[in-house]
Amino acid sequence: MTTAFVFPGQGSQSIGMLADFASEAPVIDTFREASEILGYDLWSYAQNGPQEWMTLTTNTQPLIYTASVALLRLLAPELSEISCVAGHSLGEYAALVAAQSLSFESGLRLIAFRAQAMHEAFPAGQGAMAAVMGLTPEVVTYTVREISPTVEAVNFNSPQQIVIAGYVEGLTKAEALLKEKGARRVLRLNVSGPFHSSLMNQARERLAQRLATETFAEASISVVQNYNATPTTDAER
Repeated sequence: MTTAFVFPGQGSQSIGMLADFASEAPVIDTFREASEILGYDLWSYAQNGPQEWMTLTTNTQPLIYTASVALLRLLAPELSEISCVAGHSLGEYAALVAAQSLSFESGLRLIAFRAQAMHEAFPAGQGAMAAVMGLTPEVVTYTVREISPTVEAVNFNSPQQIVIAGYVEGLTKAEALLKEKGARRVLRLNVSGPFHSSLMNQARERLAQRLATETFAEASISVVQNYNATPTTDAER
């Protein structure tokens, strides 16, 4: 049997996360390393919150990334083979660490930059995201296209789960319309902005410039990328 690691994105955080592994050396060491780089006690925030701190993009992204790598370091030695890795949005950075394309420190510094750029690109609390279940990508895309203020279909997670993002006011309208169209469920995500939408173009441009300065190694195992759902080990890709 082979194993794939899939790492989560924003919205998977919760107060007390990883408490069951608090005595495990790989978890302790990973959080200590992250805290030294970030300049604050990340483990304390992970265990105690507050929730408002956890939801803020600049904090959420380093937290989930560090937790993901901590669990990777804890579990990977127990496995005979990891065949491929993938990550949902933010999680792709942890996947790159798992594939030895990025070091943990380099990934964390990239994440901190990414989070700050995303935070500054759009006022916190004015944008949101929601997962739509039970409708096709075509129906979701067509339904939200004319909504004002801007709402877009942004993450095509499966043929029956599409994530939309945009202004809070527009998203509220979209949720009602999509339910009328027959959506089985429309679930707001625990994030603080309209990520992956055109409203984040300023952050995209800043991140592109920052990524151009980073060196990626050839991956030791295949990384299935968000952009094209295709596995690769090529550093340039």
